[in-house]
Amino acid sequence: MLKIELRDQPYRYISENSSECGEGCAFLLTKQNEKYKEDALLRGADSIVTPQECWNLFGLDRICVIGITGTNGKTTTASAIYSLLLDLGYKAAMQGTRGFFMNDVPVEGKTLTTPTVLNTYRHMAHAIAEGCQYFVMEVSSHAIEQERIAGINFGLKILTNITQDHLDYHESIEEYVRVKNLFFADESKKLINKDETKAKFNFKNTFTYGVENPATYKIMAYSLNNGVSGVLKYFEEHIPFASSLHGFFNLYNITAAFAAVHLVTKDPLEKIADTIENFGGVSGRMEVVSESPLVIVDFAHTPDGMEQVLNALKEKEVLVVFGAGGDRDRTKRPMMGRVASTYAKKVYVTSDNPRFEDPDAIIEDILAGIEDKTNVFVDVNRRNAIAQALKDRSGDEVVLILGKGDETSQIIYDQYLPFDDRIVAKELLSKLS
Repeated sequence: MLKIELRDQPYRYISENSSECGEGCAFLLTKQNEKYKEDALLRGADSIVTPQECWNLFGLDRICVIGITGTNGKTTTASAIYSLLLDLGYKAAMQGTRGFFMNDVPVEGKTLTTPTVLNTYRHMAHAIAEGCQYFVMEVSSHAIEQERIAGINFGLKILTNITQDHLDYHESIEEYVRVKNLFFADESKKLINKDETKAKFNFKNTFTYGVENPATYKIMAYSLNNGVSGVLKYFEEHIPFASSLHGFFNLYNITAAFAAVHLVTKDPLEKIADTIENFGGVSGRMEVVSESPLVIVDFAHTPDGMEQVLNALKEKEVLVVFGAGGDRDRTKRPMMGRVASTYAKKVYVTSDNPRFEDPDAIIEDILAGIEDKTNVFVDVNRRNAIAQALKDRSGDEVVLILGKGDETSQIIYDQYLPFDDRIVAKELLSKLS
């Protein structure tokens, strides 16, 4: 837990942990620790502080906070916004799945997508101290429901999309959709994907982006050859742009980033467009680990995420390796199997992070969604499954390894065993050659 030292305040410290509270320490009361309020007082906490009071205490109104939520695309969209802001000459920080970054320097490694209230506030205060004008953060559905974003005054809220995920936690797709949309119920400035049919939001201060439907920021034409390029229409302006990222889904991520940076900086669209090609993407997201043969690693771990990635390679014959995480939403597993068998030439079903579940049982759940198993290979050992796909590959076939992205370990029971799809693929390729 965390105890932060304050200056020029009636108390010297603030903490979310009641056991750290005592004389000279205030207790930050959140939805997650409210049952420990009496314990904090018994231990001599100087006062009880709400997230809103804490926000004011740290003086966090001095930074523009950009929050991104959605099932897929949060990390890429956040990283693109952060990259564009830096390239435009602004100082910026980013917090999310990949960790905490400031002004192009990694500060902390990976933790939760959205940390606790006090950790986020600490990051923001650090960013302000380093002169940052913008703070870009990923917002998970868990964080919305658990109020880990309480008290934050967002300068812009962004929705990427809403498809199935985390039903192990939210229990139904309806509840998951409700929680995601809860983020957009207030009157703060919003940027909504107009093509997302499940989106519900407060219309006040809302801007939209889209490809299929009329939107504030509308893609009028696009090409998916050699990356993503297109023409963005904003009122009477038509702005061409190009990116090295691949796939139709990245057209949305880039458009969201383009529109977001325009909304918060008011810089000319042409100037922003010039910086888009500098953004090379995110490690573990459509990451090419070998050009010849073409081997790609991606984090996609939902049916929709898999469909988007496989769709991006629909001109190719694809051999796909994937599994599903243990102790997580079971209902998506057969759907993932169905998507893989629909789009890929050959399917290699294996382990992901089984955690405390039986890996063979997870694989059975995936196989339940595959009717024709003629071109399905099963091996619970992930290294063996990747090796088999690389061995079977011929001609122009592409090997696509899904689910773990830039993760560097495999979680079996409570052990984190070293395993990086990118390193494993490179090792196996060197042996094959």
